[in-house]
Amino acid sequence: MKWIIDYDIVEKSIIENKNFIYTIASYSAILAIFINLNSLELPLIGFVASVIYSMINAVFLGNAFFEKENAFFRLVFGVLLLIMLLGFVGWVIMIIYNLDVFEFTLVLLVTATLSSLLNRRMRHRNATF
Repeated sequence: MKWIIDYDIVEKSIIENKNFIYTIASYSAILAIFINLNSLELPLIGFVASVIYSMINAVFLGNAFFEKENAFFRLVFGVLLLIMLLGFVGWVIMIIYNLDVFEFTLVLLVTATLSSLLNRRMRHRNATF
């Protein structure tokens, strides 16, 4: 029995994302993070939801900007872009509002939406050539 998940299969599934299934999964992870921050405060739930959120959105961003690189570099650069995007959106929200749990959740939603839309836009743009 093979316990290790093949990254290429997972990445391809996330990238194709035709019915926004992984975008909805990312939003569900954000909801889990929000509920956990407000009431449950369980580290395991926060960790699992954060890993799911980060993985999906890093793959979206890595594919959108680094499609021609190998899988490792797409993932690494996708994670770096996700951190930069989270920092930028968080900075903008902090300038406009005081950043608390609700605004933190708003930062995650905006970042997930931008990641998904960029992935979708780049996939359609590359399909036309």
